[in-house]
Amino acid sequence: MVTVGVLALQGGFAEHLSLLRKAADRLATNHGQVHLTEVRTPEQLALCDALILPGGESTTLSLVAAQSGMLEPLREFVKISKKPVWGTCAGLILLCEQASATKRGGQDLIGGLDVKVHRNHFGRQLQSFVQDVDLPFLNQESSETRAPFPAVFIRAPVVDQVLHTEDAPSKKGPIEVLAKFPADGKGEDNIVALRQDNVFGTSFHPELTDDVRIHVWWLNQVVRAMST
Repeated sequence: MVTVGVLALQGGFAEHLSLLRKAADRLATNHGQVHLTEVRTPEQLALCDALILPGGESTTLSLVAAQSGMLEPLREFVKISKKPVWGTCAGLILLCEQASATKRGGQDLIGGLDVKVHRNHFGRQLQSFVQDVDLPFLNQESSETRAPFPAVFIRAPVVDQVLHTEDAPSKKGPIEVLAKFPADGKGEDNIVALRQDNVFGTSFHPELTDDVRIHVWWLNQVVRAMST
């Protein structure tokens, strides 16, 4: 059995769990049982084989994690144990090594992705939008996944800098850019989905849609990683 947790300190953890249940049902016949659980304590985290950090408010998530003694266990889970982790929106911010446009005094990050993220890149709450985005990595799983994904951007971050270069390479694997999206339909595309080793991140909120494809894809990656 694979145990997948969703960090339930703040944000859209219930929505993630709902789509994870649907994804687990689709995979059950091929991969056996998946146990899903909310995570609020280090003890609950220790029982997990993989974890989702949901969207919400990244500064609040960071503060509550610090107050509840979760920051260091989360860092160990991601960077030492290297268990599969997925962060959406605020969760992505926490999984980056650096962040810009933070509130005064900055914020604690978990890290794991060797990138710098720009918070609230697309604007404030009123500038939220839904946009079809091509996700080529989904097409590798099935011929039925070729339709664009309805990405929900709410005060969304984007990755604006990769922190290692050929002159100063990372000790970790390369950054895999999985999807880009232009801010205004012109100019340079923004990175809105990426992966490095065990860490996967999306700027948008798949959990706020009825589209289960990314959850199925990620859960499949987790199950495969556990079986190797």
